[in-house]
Amino acid sequence: MEEFVAVPTHAGGPFTVRMHDAQRGPDGPTMPLTIEQSTEGHHAPHAAVDKSGGRVRGMFAEIAPRYDLVNRLLSGGIDVLWRRTTVRRAPPPPAGGAMLDLCTGTGDLALAYARAAGPGVRIVAGDFCRPMLDRGEQKSHRAGLAIEWVEADAMDLPFPSASFDLVTVAFGLRNIADTARGLAEMARVCRPGGTLAILEFSLPANRVVRGLYLWYFRRVLPVVGNAVARNASDAYTYLNQSVEAFPTGEALAALIRPAGFDRIESIPLTLGIATLSICRREG
Repeated sequence: MEEFVAVPTHAGGPFTVRMHDAQRGPDGPTMPLTIEQSTEGHHAPHAAVDKSGGRVRGMFAEIAPRYDLVNRLLSGGIDVLWRRTTVRRAPPPPAGGAMLDLCTGTGDLALAYARAAGPGVRIVAGDFCRPMLDRGEQKSHRAGLAIEWVEADAMDLPFPSASFDLVTVAFGLRNIADTARGLAEMARVCRPGGTLAILEFSLPANRVVRGLYLWYFRRVLPVVGNAVARNASDAYTYLNQSVEAFPTGEALAALIRPAGFDRIESIPLTLGIATLSICRREG
């Protein structure tokens, strides 16, 4: 999915990533990822964020009608600039190539790529939430842009291996119930020598900026987001919790490399509020 992003894992210190198998439901593990961080002299608290498929799918289906409105309101439109940066730093493939925008949500990144791509480039937008895809498809029709909209689970993609020159995921990697499995699927469908671009929320490294941002993220964003989106699932409380729980920097790179990617470049955006990771598929 696009814009949603246990413990603050951005303050420095070693990371441990653990997978849990004990709690599983019909849609997969309910608490698959716990991230712990320790610093000298103390241990940070940890908890788990429920990223089970049924919960995440239902949450996004509920907020789909006002999803774009809330995103623009809460970000002040800066998310549009982040997507433009993604397109510039990880450009669309040449004619005859293909790209996949995974966890596409309402398709803002896929639409940005469709506007930038030349003729003869296949652009596929995939998501496992049908109401979000329907919104994106309506937007592409209005804009006259050719995009294939596919209902797809990031942990079990319906595409042959080595299908795409470029795979992108914006604000969706942290919503995948099993991050490692999702990354492995992205590697499988990405051609050797291809590119994976991950745009995700992060927390600023500067302590003053981070403190102000966390105050907004914890106190303001959930209240405004849940009110405007008119949802009963506390989607924007989940946003705050999932961003703080998800690894960034070297901790995220440690998850990406085993999937089959190398040359990982991390680019902080807007004082580190978001980070663009560009990775090359081995081969």
